[in-house]
Amino acid sequence: MVRYGFTTLAGLAEWQTRWSQTPLSERACGFESHTRHAQTFLSHDVVGTAGESLSMPHVRPQSVVESALRASDAGIPDRRNAEMHGVAVKTIRRWRRDYSDVDSPAVSRTPLPRARGEDGWLDTVAYAELLGWYLGDGYISRGRRGVFNLHVSNDVTYLGLNAQVAELMRTVKPGGRPHTRLMGRQCIAITVSWKHWPCLFPQHGPGRKHERPIVLEDWQARIVEAHPADFLRGLFHSDGSRVANWTQRVVAGKPKRYDYPRWQFTNVSADIRELCCWALDLVDVPWRQSNHKTISVSTRSGVARLDALIGLKDQGASLKSVRDAPSGDPAGTPARPR
Repeated sequence: MVRYGFTTLAGLAEWQTRWSQTPLSERACGFESHTRHAQTFLSHDVVGTAGESLSMPHVRPQSVVESALRASDAGIPDRRNAEMHGVAVKTIRRWRRDYSDVDSPAVSRTPLPRARGEDGWLDTVAYAELLGWYLGDGYISRGRRGVFNLHVSNDVTYLGLNAQVAELMRTVKPGGRPHTRLMGRQCIAITVSWKHWPCLFPQHGPGRKHERPIVLEDWQARIVEAHPADFLRGLFHSDGSRVANWTQRVVAGKPKRYDYPRWQFTNVSADIRELCCWALDLVDVPWRQSNHKTISVSTRSGVARLDALIGLKDQGASLKSVRDAPSGDPAGTPARPR
């Protein structure tokens, strides 16, 4: 007997049953036309009647399969992926489908070196800002077939910012197609699906963010240190606000009112607030804690610098203008939160 599962023998017709297995010729209708005509094996062993292990190789070289799966993970469209590797579109889809549901030794599905930007694959500028949005108003949910969904919520009236979040998602996940949905009358959720969002956001976990530790990985901290202004833009444009504040002082014996702008970042998570303060220190912006959940930037110089670094919330700057904004180069680098 031959053990079946995902393992298939070359030359068996699609319609044949286990009781009528008359092999067809190798190219009876072309090995790309029927999935079971190709020698595709998710495990490389077929068990014979005596229990011996029979080695059954891929029709395509293993390097081609691995390269195609990596390209698919990176968001390359199936048609372009097929042209790159000289196979049919249905072959790309079959490889992705077959290898996604089993923990096969035939190919590694862990794209961490690429996801962490070690070979230039990740756009670190866009990632730094998207990380701020995720820590502020984002979360990850698990879908079907091991696919995860990154959701970022925002006020529906901020059209420019919502378009910016969608552009960031498309940049971080090449080929991503963000979609939106209304949540109530004033909230919009922007979503992109991908299997590797947890690789990019290892802070993902069960429960609310303020009820569990939020600590950056070393590779994330290096990105934030390189692009602190972009990280702050995501934080303040998600969970922050620029408000008009006032105070009253006695001058020459008479009360005088002073009006001034102030940036505030409000988050219940002490770890996320600490990350915000660390990033502000990186760009030399003075801050103070107003209450148990709010970080304030109130000095005239600090507000002006933060305005120049991250822009106003209602501007909705494009990704090009985001990259052209100054990021600062402080003489000393503050120690990041642990």
